[in-house]
Amino acid sequence: QVQLQESGPGLVKPLRTLSLTCFVSGESITTNYHYWSWIRQPPGKGLEWMGHIVYSGSTYYSPSLKSQTSISRDTSKNQFTLQLGTVTPEDTAVYYCARRRLGYGIDYWGKGTLVTVSS
Repeated sequence: QVQLQESGPGLVKPLRTLSLTCFVSGESITTNYHYWSWIRQPPGKGLEWMGHIVYSGSTYYSPSLKSQTSISRDTSKNQFTLQLGTVTPEDTAVYYCARRRLGYGIDYWGKGTLVTVSS
């Protein structure tokens, strides 16, 4: 059973960098054809895909967030990290990490973590 767990601060000041880590258990993040994603949902709005890191280590980002987003991984700890720079209150959201299987869509989600951007 694959499990994902987000970890990070619940409050970030404006213009700072938001950093979240997703710990993965039950499977290696280098498993072929699996993509490890970050997705967020602002209050009262829909889900927004932010980007993912592929099993090979390549990264892909939403065009609207590409300039401020970075996803990396630590294979020794089986975890991957989101960094979102220069945040504003509009970046307040529940942030989820998730696994997507090539050809099958997202099949595992973390529980999500609320991050509030406020001074």
